[in-house]
Amino acid sequence: MNPFARRHLTRSDRQLWRLAWPLMLTNLTVPMLGLVDTAVLGHLESPVYLGAVAIGANLFSILYWSFGFMRMGTTGLAAQAYGRRDATAQVALLLRSLLLALAIATILILLQTPLIRIGLTLMNPGPEVMALAAEYAAIRIWSAPAVLAQYTLVGWLIGCQLPRGPMIMLIAANGMNIILDVTFVTVFGWNSRGVALATMIAEYSAAGLGLWLVWRRLPDHRASFRTLLGQAVDYLALIQVNRYLMVRTITLLLALAFFTAQGAQQGEQILAANAVLLTFLLVISNGLDGFANAAEAMVGQAVGGGSHSRFLVACRTAARWSLIGSLLLTVVFVLAGHWLIGLLTSIEEVRTTARQFLPWLWLLPFTAVWGYLFDGIFIGATRTRDMQNTMLFSALVVFLPAWWLTTSWGNHGLWFALIMLMDARAVSMGTGFMVRTRNRSWFRHE
Repeated sequence: MNPFARRHLTRSDRQLWRLAWPLMLTNLTVPMLGLVDTAVLGHLESPVYLGAVAIGANLFSILYWSFGFMRMGTTGLAAQAYGRRDATAQVALLLRSLLLALAIATILILLQTPLIRIGLTLMNPGPEVMALAAEYAAIRIWSAPAVLAQYTLVGWLIGCQLPRGPMIMLIAANGMNIILDVTFVTVFGWNSRGVALATMIAEYSAAGLGLWLVWRRLPDHRASFRTLLGQAVDYLALIQVNRYLMVRTITLLLALAFFTAQGAQQGEQILAANAVLLTFLLVISNGLDGFANAAEAMVGQAVGGGSHSRFLVACRTAARWSLIGSLLLTVVFVLAGHWLIGLLTSIEEVRTTARQFLPWLWLLPFTAVWGYLFDGIFIGATRTRDMQNTMLFSALVVFLPAWWLTTSWGNHGLWFALIMLMDARAVSMGTGFMVRTRNRSWFRHE
């Protein structure tokens, strides 16, 4: 950042950017994996490989991000402990969250056969896509311990305002994933199976690197290991804090899975085209999440320290930069959308179909940004029940009726429903934010 810009930034701006730029860079490497997967498979002779990875990856987005509270809940609680300057609470939270993550991952592996069968059956792809997606899923399920451990490690690092940890951890792992992706698919010819294997190896590498980074940054404390380990009641309390986040996350992911499944019902061309466009949605969400993640840390610190004024400043700062980011992304997709689609796939039918629905993508940055922003604020303040309730409202009362009323529009109706989901999240969470701010209830124990 140049000296002129630095002079015109407030202290809160500088704190947000100190947190946001490593997280933004980290988040932008995540959709790079999707971009590489799509680009590598999109240049093969058949769209079935691209469709299979779209179905399989969507299944694991639902499965793993159903436990995304391991990241989000850890961030909010760690940020509040950081705001209180309670080193023992920070370390105890990390240890207990990691043990909980490993327990959940073990259950997922033990139940892999029914989970994969039910998930793929609900998505109902064609027979050829189904077989390849099942092969992909049988490999990806073994990465569960690494994925859930990563969620905890990244959440803790963000909450303790150590954003360069996730950056180093995920950029290194994602770089490895990209290299293995290209090698396994283009050199060894393993197609969708190679994508799954590359992802699994990279996820264990990320978890190992994350453990090393966290170990080097643990704060000094005098508590015994037995105290840090805690008792059963401590783990039940941790689960209770995060149960609303789990419902919220599952609801959001089921809505996105429903989107993918309905696209699959319209044929492999629509499925592949939507997969290309949803890859850009990942770019949008992961880019704007850099500001939301910074808001989590800043809001959590303010709530933990009991400062209402710092809370309001953090919210205003995050809102300002999130809005700027969304407008810049809109310009990018309007000016370069056609070129980006061509970059991701050489299958002309998929290109033509994706370009037909590209205008819907132009609306997404500005409509989606508010949900990401409010997620960051509510996570930092650990007001997770509000997040659950607004998501249930948005999905059940707005998204599904919007889709049903526009089924005659085909895939256009599906994209319209997705936009309405984003709008409903913005309005409902924005209303909740204003009510809590007016009542000064962010700092009350509930």
